[in-house]
Amino acid sequence: MDDYTPQLPNEDNLYEHHAFTVDKGQAPLRIDKYLMNFVENATRNKIQAAAKDGCIYVNDVPVKSNYKVKPDDKIRVLFSHPPFENLLVGEDIVIDVVYEDDDLLVVNKPAGMVVHPGHGNYSGTLINALIYRFDNLPNNSSERPGLVHRIDKDTSGLLVVAKTEQAMAKLSLQFAEKTSEREYVAIVWGNMTEDEGTIEGNIGRHPKNRLQNTVFLDDDADKGKPAVTHYKVIERLGYVTLVSCKLETGRTHQIRVHMKHIGHTLFNDERYGGDKILKGTTFSKYKQFADNCFKVLPRQALHAKTLGFVHPTSGEFLKFETPIPEDMQQCVEKWRGYAKHQE
Repeated sequence: MDDYTPQLPNEDNLYEHHAFTVDKGQAPLRIDKYLMNFVENATRNKIQAAAKDGCIYVNDVPVKSNYKVKPDDKIRVLFSHPPFENLLVGEDIVIDVVYEDDDLLVVNKPAGMVVHPGHGNYSGTLINALIYRFDNLPNNSSERPGLVHRIDKDTSGLLVVAKTEQAMAKLSLQFAEKTSEREYVAIVWGNMTEDEGTIEGNIGRHPKNRLQNTVFLDDDADKGKPAVTHYKVIERLGYVTLVSCKLETGRTHQIRVHMKHIGHTLFNDERYGGDKILKGTTFSKYKQFADNCFKVLPRQALHAKTLGFVHPTSGEFLKFETPIPEDMQQCVEKWRGYAKHQE
């Protein structure tokens, strides 16, 4: 009996959820294992079920979960329903509005809140809260209502949201032309040698782990997008340092990637390896202390503290600041106490 190969369904009835082109240097690897590195919040069982249902295509042919990916393969994951992030539903979620007028609002986002719906996070996001509160928010270039820029789920701090088409256009231009002012505060592993400096290096998707970004230099300098971060030490706390980071560009995970690149991964940044003890002693008391710090601050130590921009209608320069949140403050105080004890 001939092997049965699923027939390619009518693509008019399917919606693309993910699309990847396999890297040129990729070794043969089962597609279910490959996709686990590239699709956030996906389990191997879910991927295998999708393959069994004929939803995973390589070069426009449905494949089974044991298919071995090859360099330059074009992988598409298609389902009969549109991506959930396209089905935006307003939700009555309290948001901390720092400033609001007819053109815009500035929000202080708590850690743990996702900015816009995406794979695995379809509700409880800032956009769900915004569309419940406001009608007819302007879409940005990615069809996301009101969003001029974004910050990561586990980063706290300030965001500006546009309420009119004119505000969206003028504010987006300021971010694109690097005239907006953004300062973050971070706790990083290690005692930084310089009091201040600038990190430059193109940032793009990590070739082996799509959930991470990385810095491309030298032979790969044409990959990724240019990124510039200016940093200044605020306080040295022994095995960690409290730093201020000013963004000249706004790449995804920019501070997280740039700090790791110079050997100072953000404290408790799980995605980039900062949730392990990277500096310090081998004493069990120190390990216990560090574990307590991880529990106090169960996320990457990053807060968008300052946001400045020219108002799209009045032309006035507005600047907002928000204090470091309680979890991060407690972590700083713990390290401060530990560093004093070591003197």
